[in-house]
Amino acid sequence: MIATISPSMLADLRRRGEKMTLIDVRTPAEFGEVHVDFARNIPLDRLDSREVGAIASAGPVYVICKSGNRSQKACEKLVAAGLERIVSVEGGTTACVEAGLPVVRGRKVMSLERQVRIAAGLLAATGAAFAGLAPDPTWQKIGAGLAAFVGCGLVFAGITDSCAMGMLIARMPWNRACTSGKSCSHTAATALLILAAMAGTALAEHTRDSLDTVKRAVAEKKAILVDVREPEEWEQGHVVGAKLVPLSALEKGVNAQELARVLPKDTILYCHCLAGGRCLDAAAILAPLGYDVRPLKPGYPQLEKAGFPTAKGR
Repeated sequence: MIATISPSMLADLRRRGEKMTLIDVRTPAEFGEVHVDFARNIPLDRLDSREVGAIASAGPVYVICKSGNRSQKACEKLVAAGLERIVSVEGGTTACVEAGLPVVRGRKVMSLERQVRIAAGLLAATGAAFAGLAPDPTWQKIGAGLAAFVGCGLVFAGITDSCAMGMLIARMPWNRACTSGKSCSHTAATALLILAAMAGTALAEHTRDSLDTVKRAVAEKKAILVDVREPEEWEQGHVVGAKLVPLSALEKGVNAQELARVLPKDTILYCHCLAGGRCLDAAAILAPLGYDVRPLKPGYPQLEKAGFPTAKGR
C-alpha cells in the first residue's frame, strides 16, 4: 500500500519550514503550465530511482502528478526499486492549487488526459468511418476492428487504471520540452517507432497461455522470458534465464540487428514486468519488428510464486 498525503497537510509541512523533496511526474509541457513552486519535474517515463535517491532530502519523497493516478504508478516503481518513505500527493497538482499551495504558472497547454481522449476518439471515429463508408469489404473489416480495439482498450484502461496510449503520447515531441528551453530534436526512426507502438498498443493484449504452458515452452527451449523492468528492479530479483530488455531502452529506439542478437526471432517471447502493464507497451514495440511476443499479465512476484527459479543481483 502506497502512503498518501493531502495537499493541506503538505502545505502545513511547508509552512513549518520542513525540508522536503517533491517530484512532479507529469510531462514537461504540463509542468510548465502550472506546478507547485518547490516541485522538481522528472516525467514518469524518465523516472530513475537512482536520480530520485540522489536528490532526496532526509525526509520522505513526495510524488505528484495532475490528479493522483500517475503519482501512484511512480510511487510503485520507486518502492519496487527499493526506495523507502515514498508518498503520493492526493488529488495531484489540481488539488494543491485548490488548497492554496504556491504555484508557478506558464503557458497554457493541453493536458495529457485530453490528448488521450482526442486520440482515442479520432481512432474510433476513423474506424467507424471505414466500417460504414469504405467500398472495399476488407477495409470495412479493418475499420470495424480498429473501432472495437479502441473500445476494448478504453475498457481495459478503466479496469486496470493504466493507459498505455497515454504513456506513449507523453513521449511525443510536443510533450517533451528540453530542460534547457531549446526545442528537442527527434529522429524520424524514433517518431515512426512511437507511431507504430501507438497503433500496436490498440491491438496488444495479455496472452491466454497459462504459466504452466510458459514453463513448458521455456523448458523445451521454444520460448524465452523477457523482463522489461528496469535494471534496479532486475537486481532486486529476476527469473533465472530471463533476458533483461528494459522498456525504457525500447522506447528510446533500438537497432533491429542488435536486438536480434539478444532476442531470437524464431522463439516465442513471453514478456513480463512487475504488474502486467509495461509488458503491453513492450509488446506493442516488439511485435511490429517481427517477434512472436506474448505479454504476461502475471508479474514477477506471481512468476516467483508459481515456482520459476529466481536469483538476485546481476
